[in-house]
Amino acid sequence: MDLSDEYQIENLEEIDTPALAIFPDLIRHNVKLALSMLNKDGGTTLRPHIKTNKTPQVVKILLRHGIDRFKCSTIAEAEMLAMSEAPDVLLAYQPTELKIERLAKLVGNYPQTLFSCLVDNVRTAKMISERFINKPLSVFIDLNVGMNRTGIIPAKAYDLIRTIKDLPGINLTGLHAYDGHIRASDPEQRQKDTDNSFTQVNDLRNKVRDELNLELKIIIGGTPSFPMHSQRPGVECSPGTFVFWDAGYGHLFIDMKFKWAAVLLTRIISIVDDHTICLDLGSKAVAPDPALPRVIFPEHPEAEVISQSEEHLVVKTPDTSIYRVGEVWKGIPIHICPTVNLYEHLHVVENHRWLDIWTVVARKRVINV
Repeated sequence: MDLSDEYQIENLEEIDTPALAIFPDLIRHNVKLALSMLNKDGGTTLRPHIKTNKTPQVVKILLRHGIDRFKCSTIAEAEMLAMSEAPDVLLAYQPTELKIERLAKLVGNYPQTLFSCLVDNVRTAKMISERFINKPLSVFIDLNVGMNRTGIIPAKAYDLIRTIKDLPGINLTGLHAYDGHIRASDPEQRQKDTDNSFTQVNDLRNKVRDELNLELKIIIGGTPSFPMHSQRPGVECSPGTFVFWDAGYGHLFIDMKFKWAAVLLTRIISIVDDHTICLDLGSKAVAPDPALPRVIFPEHPEAEVISQSEEHLVVKTPDTSIYRVGEVWKGIPIHICPTVNLYEHLHVVENHRWLDIWTVVARKRVINV
């Protein structure tokens, strides 16, 4: 993909590197595209996960597009959402004792926001019940449909629901399932895989409704499974990466037409030899969790990342004589979510100029609470 036009930055020389530039016009494109994919006639809604952006101004963009519910992973992210006047915030993470206490403080500090969280066991449900005895908290049952990191398998969840549904201090609201293990590039295979995960959740919902007379919402999916779940009536879909997009998902899921709205800026700091250059894009500036290359350079398809350390990225090219020290390269991270977490600020580019800086407020573990 040629970045020369849509991603041109006229005052690039004013930006020190490494930096992460974002393009609000492309964010808005991605949000509109996601909304257009929903089965609106069936009441399908969007509950974006804000772990990707962690930034109040991006949340404001989502709010202005009519999105009124959100999902997050940390107390700081939940507080950032409440500070941004988000009406409905799900902490999609099962809290332990200290986080239950911090969540209770958020509920007290931000009464305009409806908070909720996940549970997958009786002990946690009882701890929440005791802390919220005077003002019940909405909770969702966290279901393990194949991700195998948290959650109770759907076949065992019915007994948990029956046990905790009448606990004081708890308002049992729905079922939550994240099927991030589903990553088939072929849309047909992804459809089959997501059908399987949804069937497990929906069968449980139907059993609870029929036998316990309890109607539960369903929150399901991440960005890869979003196109499939977005067509199911009456569910809330929770993609996150779509807001900024990245090279990893762009390569795997060509059926999804989101645009890169976040671009890494890096400079050549050394020309090592005839075929090797070094950039100031170390592992402290781009997410190190994927294997190399961790970043692609669309304007330099000939470049091959060969090594990386904390502050350096070494790249092999056919001929280094065409480059100069100080030259800026634009890169697209393989994994955008943890890349954003490495930056205190985002450089905002509109009309081809760097105009502003947005603080990544929720990269902190603690804001106020």
